[in-house]
Amino acid sequence: MSVGAGILVSRLTGFLRDLIIARYFGTTIAADAYAAALKIPNILRNLLGEGSLSAAFVPIYSSLLEDPEAGRQEGGRVARGVLGRLILIAGLTSGVGVILAPWLTRAVAPGFDPAASELTTELVRILFPMAGVMIIAAWCLGVLNSHRRFFLPFAAPVLWNLSQVAGLILGARFGWKPLIHVLAWSTLAGSLLQLGVQLPTARRLAGSLRPALARGLEPVRRVMRNMVPVAASQGIFQLSSFADVLLASFLPAGAIAGLYYAQRLAYLPLSLFGISVATAALPEMSRESAAAALRPRLVNSFFQILFFVLPAAVALGLFGDLAVRVLFQRGAFGVESTSLVSGILIAYAVGLVASSSVKLFAGGFHAMQDTRTPMRFAVVSVMVGIALGASAMLAMRARGYGALSAAGLALGGAVGAWLNLVLLWSALQRRVGVLLDRDAVVPLLRVCLGAAAAGVVGYGARVLLAGRFPEETTLGAAAVLAGTLVAAGVVYVAIVRRPPHPVAHD
Repeated sequence: MSVGAGILVSRLTGFLRDLIIARYFGTTIAADAYAAALKIPNILRNLLGEGSLSAAFVPIYSSLLEDPEAGRQEGGRVARGVLGRLILIAGLTSGVGVILAPWLTRAVAPGFDPAASELTTELVRILFPMAGVMIIAAWCLGVLNSHRRFFLPFAAPVLWNLSQVAGLILGARFGWKPLIHVLAWSTLAGSLLQLGVQLPTARRLAGSLRPALARGLEPVRRVMRNMVPVAASQGIFQLSSFADVLLASFLPAGAIAGLYYAQRLAYLPLSLFGISVATAALPEMSRESAAAALRPRLVNSFFQILFFVLPAAVALGLFGDLAVRVLFQRGAFGVESTSLVSGILIAYAVGLVASSSVKLFAGGFHAMQDTRTPMRFAVVSVMVGIALGASAMLAMRARGYGALSAAGLALGGAVGAWLNLVLLWSALQRRVGVLLDRDAVVPLLRVCLGAAAAGVVGYGARVLLAGRFPEETTLGAAAVLAGTLVAAGVVYVAIVRRPPHPVAHD
């Protein structure tokens, strides 16, 4: 609940930020440049930060805290040792990224024209130090999560979001130019605020913020050693993100921005339920990594994700255009932008359940301190996703879909996510036993039936309401969307009732 609450607050302010960005920049070249520039430091942040550090650090640090005698003291030494090494990595990579900004831009977005490429390079130089700041923030997240403090690190991005909102509003009010530079500087300032709000609590839990290299501590070496395959696995996923931007840079203006806005909507249920459930489960799975305890936690957590994410995927696929119109369609974000983003959103919805579940099942391996198996599966699934996505994009471009051809990239990623989930699921069954036994069949069918019935009823409600409220206006679209979601939600809850728990803990 704490993770979900923190993510919810963060995502709500994130939507406010995206609404402001869409108002001022829409799906213009400036929006493409910002989305591409933001992607570059985010690749490094995800490579060395939240994903890899949590998977390598939390299981070891959590197990040390379980020692009733020396656990807190030893855990603090390990935490400070990891912090010292991360500070070195963060400082070095941030400096190198600023220096290499022109080459990074050409590598990530080679299809940009000279003006767009120059603007993206300027934004990369401003934004890249954010990667180093966020790596240290990921250390704070690992410390807090290991101590079961979930709300603060997941609510901290509120400051990141609000910094960008304030920067854009003030910049527009006082005529600061260029406004896209104002947005970039506000983004960097927000990352510092996000780190700063977590440091006092992390200091109290870890005992000190004094970094140390701690060369003699074996757990520190194990954390850094385990980060290598996890970072490689994250790197594979970042390769997919990198490929999306690279390929979309050859499409007409708006393709990269369209991917950005569609991801923001699709990632709401993924973050609220997929990441929150997986994050909360990892410390507990690390403390009880035996198969008898791991299996019920995995199965019940999966059903918890499925209960929320499957109907969300149906809603985004069928009614996502209404959500895009209500949230974004104003100012520079016009009708064409709405069509572009809602088309891409349908492709993302196809893989939403799989994308939301992968972190949980990869966490099952991480809890057993096996970081290599998920990496191998990630390589296969991402390569398949990139190949299919590129093929679909090229086929759509050849048929004249223009910027909407970016939906092919999203669809390829969806297929890759499903492949990854199947591979993780199959391998885990060999470790912990059958995940979906007879007791799980009925709950699974009920959730699927409920989501399908909700989609049918919701679509019918939309047809009826569209005759009374004009969907072309923001208020009319909001009324239709609200009525549609209420009708679909009532049917879904009536059929499924509550998140199923098909496996009892031993």
